[in-house]
Amino acid sequence: MLSAHGVKIAPRTFYAWLARSPSKRTLWDTAVTEVLAGYYEPDEDGRRAPESLYGAVKMWAHLQRQGIPVARCTVERLMRTQGWKGVIRRKKVRTTVADPAADRAPDLVDRQFRVPAPNMLVVADFTYVRLGGGTFVYTAFVIDAYAGRIVGWECSTSKQAEFVESAIRQAAALRARQGRPWTGSTIHHSDAGSQYTSVKFGETLSLSGLQPSIGSVGDAYDNALAETTIGLYKTEAVREDSPFRRGPLTRLADVELLTCDWVGWYNESRLMHRLGRTPPIEYEADYYATCSEQPAGDR
Repeated sequence: MLSAHGVKIAPRTFYAWLARSPSKRTLWDTAVTEVLAGYYEPDEDGRRAPESLYGAVKMWAHLQRQGIPVARCTVERLMRTQGWKGVIRRKKVRTTVADPAADRAPDLVDRQFRVPAPNMLVVADFTYVRLGGGTFVYTAFVIDAYAGRIVGWECSTSKQAEFVESAIRQAAALRARQGRPWTGSTIHHSDAGSQYTSVKFGETLSLSGLQPSIGSVGDAYDNALAETTIGLYKTEAVREDSPFRRGPLTRLADVELLTCDWVGWYNESRLMHRLGRTPPIEYEADYYATCSEQPAGDR
């Protein structure tokens, strides 16, 4: 058939090709494809690994951390061939509504979310999750700005201020258990939503060792770190094809379960580009390990 199409090839050349064993590249591609399939293809229960959310760059970094010395271009080529892609964020809907009559704390951050150490700045916000029956569950987060670690979260069927206060108390308790409590110098930054400007919420901040800071009204950039984390939550945990979902979301407990699973993975395993493709908890641990190794006068 090749000869009929004008291809000049000797019979022995064809048979030599037919009997030839696979090349090293072909074997390596097959091995890497099998590894990638373990992340991107669903298992017998129809679930995929959380790393299936990664695009080619983060997947390549993940494989490197697992001791698989694969080239980035190889991962990109094989994912493109198999049609595997990371998730893409959807448009976010804002949930907080400012109270124009409330006194607001000054903006102590001014969009400077890069801090040199943990416990200097935490940011907070909340979002909604639609249940199957059309009702909503609301999830509040408290995030340490240094490594983006989620130190507190709470789910509620109500948007009253109590559930964002609960997230603050959880975060304060976590830092206290770690032996690094907030002592009054840590800044708490949020948007101007009414939940974050109430008198009772201000008392919760003070009792937790936090200074209040509030960005301008209607400006997502003034709380960009929290907005980014919530965008990841909606994209990676809440969406229908998320690896953290175990079925339809019909009650508060369903949202609490997927949020717990996602936060654990986010803090302990998710690779963050701005941290040099390191998970938040590991990045924090590296900071404290470095501090303990330095002489007291150099800290």
